[in-house]
Amino acid sequence: MKATLSWWDLTGSGQTIDSLRVYLRDEGVEPWKEVHGMRLKFWISDRETNRWGAVMLWDSGADLTAPMPPNRATELIGYPPTVRMLSDVEALVEGVGSGGPDERGLAFEGIGNPS
Repeated sequence: MKATLSWWDLTGSGQTIDSLRVYLRDEGVEPWKEVHGMRLKFWISDRETNRWGAVMLWDSGADLTAPMPPNRATELIGYPPTVRMLSDVEALVEGVGSGGPDERGLAFEGIGNPS
């Protein structure tokens, strides 16, 4: 299994964590639901450092050179990620969460679970 990380410093961009949160809610999440070989993608932010990004977990045999959904984040932010890395996953465990499948993150807070 592999993990990829893309992390932007938003200091030089006109985008903010809040504007990118709206992008995720309105259009950014859905295109990734059909990506073959991708187990999980989650978007991350850090207001203290003004950073925003995403982490993806990939099956071992996933073709990471296959076409992906358009990278609208790069287009909106205006430049490529400050940090982009590909790593091996040494171990993976999923704990017992209290939020269940309806807990989808801050971009969807208070919206409910669309079907």
